[in-house]
Amino acid sequence: MNEPASLPSAFRLIVTGGGTGGHTYPALTAIRTLQARLSAAGGTLDVLWIGTPDGLEARVAPAEGVPFATVATGKIRRSSNPLKLASPANVRDMARVPLGVAQARKAVAGFRPDVVLATGGYVAVPAGLAARLCRVPLVLHEQTVRLGLANRKLAGSATKIAVSSESTLPLLPPDVRPSAVVTGNPVRPEVLTGQPDKAVAALGLHAFDRRLPTVYVTGGAQGSQQINSVIGDVLPWLLERTNVVHQCGPAHYEGLLARAADLPPGPAARYHLVPFVGPELPDVLALADLVISRSGAGTLAELTALGKPAVFIPLASSAGGEQAHNARYLEEAGAAVALVGEVTGDGLCEAVTPLLGDPTQREAMAIAARAHGRPDAADRLVDVILSAASG
Repeated sequence: MNEPASLPSAFRLIVTGGGTGGHTYPALTAIRTLQARLSAAGGTLDVLWIGTPDGLEARVAPAEGVPFATVATGKIRRSSNPLKLASPANVRDMARVPLGVAQARKAVAGFRPDVVLATGGYVAVPAGLAARLCRVPLVLHEQTVRLGLANRKLAGSATKIAVSSESTLPLLPPDVRPSAVVTGNPVRPEVLTGQPDKAVAALGLHAFDRRLPTVYVTGGAQGSQQINSVIGDVLPWLLERTNVVHQCGPAHYEGLLARAADLPPGPAARYHLVPFVGPELPDVLALADLVISRSGAGTLAELTALGKPAVFIPLASSAGGEQAHNARYLEEAGAAVALVGEVTGDGLCEAVTPLLGDPTQREAMAIAARAHGRPDAADRLVDVILSAASG
């Protein structure tokens, strides 16, 4: 899409969505990108973020200087059993939605935004419905291949639906497909600017053998018991062939550190265990030749934008099986390996052996991953927001 011929001198945006990083960080990246574009043209951006008091967005928005408001909302606990959908917890939470819509309508009417951007999560529903009631353009952004529950509820009210993949389009209800635009999933700009040598300096990886491939293992900020356990089982085997940076999560660090104490000195020098990877993440990703991780939407967006070969171990309990769907989608494209279901050490070794031993296979996977990446996704989403405002 192309942005309007001239940018507005002032723009007012309400952002809603959150709960997890997958919904929160695309919204934050869109805010930053729109703000930078308007500022470069001498314009200003006023933003209000509507979220929940206990979601990630409640920490991220204030830390970024974004005014934050909360509304009542309810979380639908999914189940294949219709009777469980009518659980007391679901009934109680659904009863909160009308109050949340009333609160969100008051916030939208008072703030008078040019656009409401909803990035998913159950908190997005009240503000999305309020946008419709207040006749404000609503832009949805979907991070995964299939529409999440909140965006499915809001799709009929949306002015534009920004999706992350062309494969989403045929999955949309026919009546909303004309409003869909493929933008990709916004990636934080700093992720794209990493430098391998900075990772070596920041983490003290001077004992790594740079002739060997480097593997980055991560289960997300909190770590993954499943991934940590499988890696622990094959760690001696893995360290014969690679350097490993293992982000394990704070709760798992001491146990894994004790386990690593039995490693011989040579392999131990090529193993860097860390509870959490912070600002150095872009540099760690730049250093990595292969990533072993979950397959959330944000991870996929970053790895495909960078063109990183990956072995995905999806979170089985992710909403609607989205992580398994994401992983299989990239595997079918030759851009990753998906290990779905029960994952064993032998299964992981079988998956990574060809990639560790053959740089040409890693490069072929990197090229396929890059073909699905959209490093300009934030700019594309901003184009959609501005277009929706201009009618």
